[in-house]
Amino acid sequence: MNYLQLATDFIQPKLKGKYIHLETILPILNNLNSDFKVSEIGKSVQDRAIYKVEFGVGKTKILMWSQMHGNESTTTKGLFDFFNFLQSDSELAKNIKENYTLLCIPMLNPDGSYLYTRENANAVDLNRDAFLATQPEMKVLHAIYNSFQPDFCYNLHDQRTIFGTEGFNLPATVSFLSPAYNEERAYNDVRLKAIQVINKMNDFLQQYIPNQIGRFDDSYNVNCTGDYFTTQNTPTILFEAGHYNNDYDRDLVRKFVFIALLSSFTVSYENVIVDNELTKYLNIPQNNKSFYDFIYKNVKIIDNNEEKIINFAAQYSEVVSEGELKFVAEIVKIDDLQNFNGHEEYDCSGGLFSANGDNFPKIGDKASFFINNLTEFNNGVKII
Repeated sequence: MNYLQLATDFIQPKLKGKYIHLETILPILNNLNSDFKVSEIGKSVQDRAIYKVEFGVGKTKILMWSQMHGNESTTTKGLFDFFNFLQSDSELAKNIKENYTLLCIPMLNPDGSYLYTRENANAVDLNRDAFLATQPEMKVLHAIYNSFQPDFCYNLHDQRTIFGTEGFNLPATVSFLSPAYNEERAYNDVRLKAIQVINKMNDFLQQYIPNQIGRFDDSYNVNCTGDYFTTQNTPTILFEAGHYNNDYDRDLVRKFVFIALLSSFTVSYENVIVDNELTKYLNIPQNNKSFYDFIYKNVKIIDNNEEKIINFAAQYSEVVSEGELKFVAEIVKIDDLQNFNGHEEYDCSGGLFSANGDNFPKIGDKASFFINNLTEFNNGVKII
């Protein structure tokens, strides 16, 4: 079965780009077929509705939530693509319906999603509020968790373009984590159950994005949702949708999220060979911070009347303006780039930098400049 073709066939066409908020998903929620039960389960700080979507009648219960961080929408798109698939007459869709009960919260932080911020409207990172549950959105998640009593939790996120896979000059397009349950980061049966699912998803994804699947850092923090639910003895899997070449809108990466979700339901939960599963998991390369969006090499500058050849890097920031998401490239690092890669790299061959009357880049400035007063770079990109 070609899972990438399935991911393409079942894309939800009404969800595009990264700016996905409640008004974007509501029409789709209202049009899910009768196999789905959609209901409001609470309100956000700014009184926006939080919805759950239930599917299936099976024994194994899985709780999923997306957009806990409002500006992390790739997994939301992948989740709705998965809903599209579940509405089909595929045998695998029927098998999921018969053997699983899914409870999905497609947008836990609707205020942050509208404002395009990581935090909620109280400027609280919900993924640091799991233990105390001070925020209304986290109270909703706790209440659903306690009433549903899931067998597994899927914690769906995005990660920045800065992450690569250790040992490879490749972006971490999808990353996973079986969160720790104690400071020692020991492995128990709960973590191993999550690891078994991660290994299956990794096997499938390697067919499509080899060496671009990462293992997220497992430093313990009980305030983080995954760590907290693992301490409550529920196997929890962190999904992190990352970067793929030239896919800043992440409309290709959503397909890999779909593949991960779908392949997770092909796991046999019996006869776990503990040593084999843990070894496979630990062989997934660690995420590391090894990328910038742009690196410019061999750039001549004049600083205090002295000529130098340097390298510098620029990174996109994401800004919502007039209802649209804009990518704004800013200079973030000068020199000391030996261990970094650029998603786009330019060799300026000793050409002289100029911008706003200066012959040297400044951190925080827009990445719009000239080389030798001839070659123009606008918003990070070389103008041809």
